[in-house]
Amino acid sequence: MPIIEYGDMKISVDDEGYLVNFDDWNEKVACALAEQAGIEELTKEKLEILKFVRNFYKEFNFFPIFNAVCKNVHQPHDCITEQFASPLLTWKLAGLPKPDNFVVNILEYKQTPD
Repeated sequence: MPIIEYGDMKISVDDEGYLVNFDDWNEKVACALAEQAGIEELTKEKLEILKFVRNFYKEFNFFPIFNAVCKNVHQPHDCITEQFASPLLTWKLAGLPKPDNFVVNILEYKQTPD
């Protein structure tokens, strides 16, 4: 199992960079995951999105509707794609478990598999 080292932290991720233990997530872990993904800085706005997504996932076990995220964090209606370019990247940086193909198709292609 791969380990990301960030400062004095060691973070366990799977082979695709998804956090292994949901409860290990915090803002520093998010920064480490972002760095691995090539994102230089997690701004306040980005962190608000990630925290909202995590809380929603904890309660409903799924990713929220994109517009609902943006509305609830008081950002423009396309804040996820503006801040992260990909909903799947948002999923990963929020420390959610690796999604299955059904979820990937919904998040990336806005379609369900046949």
